[in-house]
Amino acid sequence: MSISHSKAVATSVRGYQVRINVRDHELMLDEPTETPGGLNSGITPVETLLSAVGGCKIIMAKSFAHRFGIKLNGISVTVDGELDRRGYLAQDDSIRPGLPKIWCTYQIDANNTDAEIAEFIKFVDHYCPVADTITNGAEITTQIERVNLDAK
Repeated sequence: MSISHSKAVATSVRGYQVRINVRDHELMLDEPTETPGGLNSGITPVETLLSAVGGCKIIMAKSFAHRFGIKLNGISVTVDGELDRRGYLAQDDSIRPGLPKIWCTYQIDANNTDAEIAEFIKFVDHYCPVADTITNGAEITTQIERVNLDAK
């Protein structure tokens, strides 16, 4: 069995800024200035989620194109989600706080038939771990540790 483990550490910086550390990489998340407290110093968590879907689908496509005989000259994926802010702002409990639907549009440059590309994309969509996690859910366990962050 081949199990891998991924870990991200999110730390509050100032305003809504969040520094994300993964392995030896760093990413800044934030909210746009239209959101009171937002500094627009990075993409939002929802935009990060959509980016992860698109990035994962492209990596899957590039990893498996040869298996399907796809001559992939280029690929991009536009990922769009619609969010009703009233849900996550707790203004209306009948509206879910998350994205109710995500649209993915592939832009593909390949020397294959439409049927071959459709079969290939069906595979990519099925085996993309990020999309699978969103579609099928994941058990999220929460723990609380009391610490003095000023002492670190």
